[in-house]
Amino acid sequence: MTATGLEILLRDTESIKKRNIGLIVNQTSVTPDLKYSWNILKERGLPVKRIFSPEHGLFATEQDQIAVSYQPDLGCDMVSLYGDSATSLIPDPALLDNLDLVIFDIQDVGSRYYTYVNTLALFMEAISGRDIEIWVLDRPNPLGGNIVEGPLLDPAFASFVGVFPVPVRHGMTAGELALYYREVKKLDVNLSVVAMEGWHRSMLFPETGQPWIPPSPNMPTVATAEVYPGMCLFEGLNVSEGRGSTTPFQLSGAPFIHPFELAERCGAYGLEGVLFRPLWFKPTFHKYCGEVIGGIWQQVTDHSRYRSFATGVAMTAALHELYPAHLRFLRGVYEFNDSTPAFDLLAGNSHIRRAIESGGDGTTILSSWHQDEEDFSGIKPQFHLYKS
Repeated sequence: MTATGLEILLRDTESIKKRNIGLIVNQTSVTPDLKYSWNILKERGLPVKRIFSPEHGLFATEQDQIAVSYQPDLGCDMVSLYGDSATSLIPDPALLDNLDLVIFDIQDVGSRYYTYVNTLALFMEAISGRDIEIWVLDRPNPLGGNIVEGPLLDPAFASFVGVFPVPVRHGMTAGELALYYREVKKLDVNLSVVAMEGWHRSMLFPETGQPWIPPSPNMPTVATAEVYPGMCLFEGLNVSEGRGSTTPFQLSGAPFIHPFELAERCGAYGLEGVLFRPLWFKPTFHKYCGEVIGGIWQQVTDHSRYRSFATGVAMTAALHELYPAHLRFLRGVYEFNDSTPAFDLLAGNSHIRRAIESGGDGTTILSSWHQDEEDFSGIKPQFHLYKS
């Protein structure tokens, strides 16, 4: 069984008993027997001064892009790092004055979009040059640590869903990402990673023996995390990404979709490791709330051959080909950005959207980021903490 960084830390907490500690945590910061880290640390007499919570809140009470206002009373200062403006993403310097150690312990899902590690990156920038240590208690990348997929982030499309200059599926842990970010941004940060024991890059989450705690409201299962790197792109479309159902991101649909037609077209791309099942469903909130809409269910059949980002792009291309009069790339405010289409922020560039809109060849589009994958695959081993 994999032992997380939290478990390693808890073997000996004497060295930090006199530290002034801040935590960046949410409900995934648990031991294998489901005890919250902040409770255990307090029971051991450690001075937890302040808890910083990420998007969705400490217990994931809020949906996506909703400012976190409620904070439970845990006997210490509670600070949300996701409010109603971009400034809330960075801690007020005054909140750091009485801290000398900040500990990050949140389960990531292995995609550049997922904002918890982006919160870590912005926090590292905020403490750069200050006499504050930051420790990352490492946890598994549920998608494994080998496969890299998707384009690198174009700096012109940086946002809260694009902070790390990495491909969409990066194949790194939170600790490895922190080491990488410190290097590429040249941050003056006293960073330590409390590495896991028993984790290998080839492992998927079920092999770790760790309990899956849904890290956010629409990430209920590991299967959701697996399709997320591709299906999160649908947040930038007028197509439901399955929010409001019990299987978000595995489901997608819209009123204008003919399920059997779309499933057949998606299948024609020859994507490996995935099948498309036509269906209808009714979202109970979010896009098309209360409407019965047509769509498809994405069923992964081979974890090693499945490429989620390519699948999401292929599905978008199929939607544009079949329903050009109906499909829309959404504009408006998305993660505090109102100048760039959400699809582009997620993709990390505008090339993919433009190619789809212009009716570009699907095979060419799906091969357009292969060089980025190769380049990053050559860089990331410098920051690996675990063997393949």
